[in-house]
Amino acid sequence: MHSALRRASEFARNLGLSRPILLAPMAGACPVSLSAAVAAGGGMGACGALLMTPDQIGGWARDMRETSNGSFQMNIWIPDPVPNRDAQHEARLRDHLADWGPSVPADAAEAPLPDFDEQCRAMLAASPAAMSSIMGLYPPDVVAEMKARGIKWFATVTTVAEARAAATAGADVIIAQGMEAGGHRGAFDADQAASALVGLFALLPAVADAVDVPVVATGGIVDARGIAAALVLGASAVQIGTGFLRAPEAQTNPAWAAALARTAPEDTIATTAFSGRLGRSVRNAYAMSDGPAPAPYPIQRALTGPMRSRAAKDGNIDAMQAWAGQSAARAPDEPADRIITRLWDETLALFG
Repeated sequence: MHSALRRASEFARNLGLSRPILLAPMAGACPVSLSAAVAAGGGMGACGALLMTPDQIGGWARDMRETSNGSFQMNIWIPDPVPNRDAQHEARLRDHLADWGPSVPADAAEAPLPDFDEQCRAMLAASPAAMSSIMGLYPPDVVAEMKARGIKWFATVTTVAEARAAATAGADVIIAQGMEAGGHRGAFDADQAASALVGLFALLPAVADAVDVPVVATGGIVDARGIAAALVLGASAVQIGTGFLRAPEAQTNPAWAAALARTAPEDTIATTAFSGRLGRSVRNAYAMSDGPAPAPYPIQRALTGPMRSRAAKDGNIDAMQAWAGQSAARAPDEPADRIITRLWDETLALFG
């Protein structure tokens, strides 16, 4: 057996998986139905808990366990510093956004975010196989509690320096996120996210050489060629997000799913227009519009909320938040369990 396959098989076995393929924990796009289907195919399910209350986190875990005996990870963003507010600038943004959807209430950005500490406690209580971090590192007390409960810490990184910091802080697994990935960029420092855009196949071997813990590759992987390449470059597994969004169990908005199928790599854009945090989406009319500079996260996300909700309801891809990795067009339209089994069978065939 090829050494890369031995490494991947050992990683999967240690997590109770039959195939080293993980679902990316996409906030708002990881229904239990998708995670259960991924687990049925031998992979690892996921829950993106960013916008969830503690009760919702506990409810998701209960529903998953009632549906599947497969393992899963739960993910949360490490909070950014409190953003600076500019009332006049936000007023200009509201005027601009009214051209793309409903008028934006003056108090749209005043709603509090879910409490991070309470979310962490809820995830610990849910006892997933792993808790993953993005946008930074878990505080030491959370890390200590994870280790006491036997929960693995998967730390998402976008640079070698971030990988080293995560390993030093006690991460059990490093998730190396290439710039090809759809959705939000996992950079620890939001101000540096756009200036440190490293492609996966440059980042992955550098991270694998820099740390002594297993590395999972994510970003732009949708087929067996990408999986095989990632394993040869040092990954112990792969994590796939966009590649599952056209599966029926994902329940993706039909307009979004249809757009993925026709989105070439150059038809995606890394933009702060939707949330104030850099993320890769379909290159649509709103993202390319000439308006005021986006407000910081989470202010921009709150201000764009009415537009995004209306666009999703109307199936209007021109104003929709349609996250998409650079390999979106090759995302298959088939059940998630079949995607997992087919991808792994085809990967094994490539290794002969």
